[in-house]
Amino acid sequence: MKLDPEIARDASSSVELVCRRSLTPVLKDLRQQGYQLVGLEQTTDSQDLHHYAFPRRTALVIGNERSGIPDEALAVLDETIEIPVWGLPYSYNAATATCMALYEYCRQWPDG
Repeated sequence: MKLDPEIARDASSSVELVCRRSLTPVLKDLRQQGYQLVGLEQTTDSQDLHHYAFPRRTALVIGNERSGIPDEALAVLDETIEIPVWGLPYSYNAATATCMALYEYCRQWPDG
């Protein structure tokens, strides 16, 4: 996979891009490295993003725009969080929701 050099000119040299066929082994590796696996997904057990205390070492998992996080990956996650929505539509698109979750993580951990 390539990054468009014009669009990603600031980040292309600092972000390693790795492609895998399955997410589950990647998540298991991250857990072994001490990361808490947190999915941004609406489930019956999801916690409200605004009340969630992110662990310092968090791997935030974002699903597909239409189908969400695959069931096999959901089964591996430690927690799921969601963003409360009032009115229609019932959810934010994946890019917007990701920005909101990353903002909240950075607000809680301003020193990185």
